[in-house]
Amino acid sequence: MPGMSGFLQCMSHTPLIGLVNPADSVLAEVEDYTQEARRLIAEYDPELVVVFAPDHFNGFFHDVMPCYCVGIEAHAIGDFGTSKGPLATAPELATQLAEYCIQNGVDIATSQKMQVDHAFSQPLSILLGGIDKYPVIPIFVNGVAPPLPTFKRARVLGEAVGGFCKRLDRRVLFMASGGLSHQPPVPEYATAPEPVRQLLLGAGKNLSKEARELRTTRTIAAAKQFVKDPNSLHALAPEWDQQFLHNIASNNMWILDDVENKDVTEIAGASTHETKTWVAAASAMAIMGPYEPVLQYYRPIPEWISGFGGLTAKSI
Repeated sequence: MPGMSGFLQCMSHTPLIGLVNPADSVLAEVEDYTQEARRLIAEYDPELVVVFAPDHFNGFFHDVMPCYCVGIEAHAIGDFGTSKGPLATAPELATQLAEYCIQNGVDIATSQKMQVDHAFSQPLSILLGGIDKYPVIPIFVNGVAPPLPTFKRARVLGEAVGGFCKRLDRRVLFMASGGLSHQPPVPEYATAPEPVRQLLLGAGKNLSKEARELRTTRTIAAAKQFVKDPNSLHALAPEWDQQFLHNIASNNMWILDDVENKDVTEIAGASTHETKTWVAAASAMAIMGPYEPVLQYYRPIPEWISGFGGLTAKSI
């Protein structure tokens, strides 16, 4: 394996795995995909993992909401039964990456104590075997709190990250966690009642065990209702999802530059902006050199309130 190369792994996340499951045949499909992706990642044996993921008002709030943030150090809260504890961060490299991004036109925030939720911990656990198995640089991408970054700026972010990693002469795994089409019941600050606004302003960072259980219960109930009544939440958008997957697989992220945020929300749902993590990761991967898809999966899964997909690609 050459010293410098890239490996791309994008995958939807869902907190509902094991809580509201689809048919066994669908679970088997997802497991087949993730098992093969795990095998390919292990074979690649990354020396560094850069993971782009959003947050669901568990670590980032409306009191201060950056478009992007590099975790110098980070810990997972363990929501929805996911892994809890410190990530195996690479503080010196993460600091250097942030400095490189700023020097190259991307104003990125940093956190010495980033709090992350299932968006980060789930893919690290499922695909790498845990949140502490490889040196990791976590990068938060705002996918839920307006004003949102654009696809173009997510591409520019990824290109800057890729430029930094290309200088390292290491095997780098670029991971993206988020999307595809979905709109779970996430409150919006503009329309939220005052008690919910306080949570969105930061009071939700240290929820009690009971409050977290209540949030989990509400999400489960929404998923079950969505299965019964597809109109209870924003409909999934398979056509949009599959076109997006095609653009990422064929390294055509620039096609999304002029896509407006309001159109994404209208067509595919408010939380579909999490797909900007895919754009960032794929753009970073492209800077390392040409890549080709080796594995791909997609299925709309209402039980998980998600157009659920995955894309695995390697350097040519």
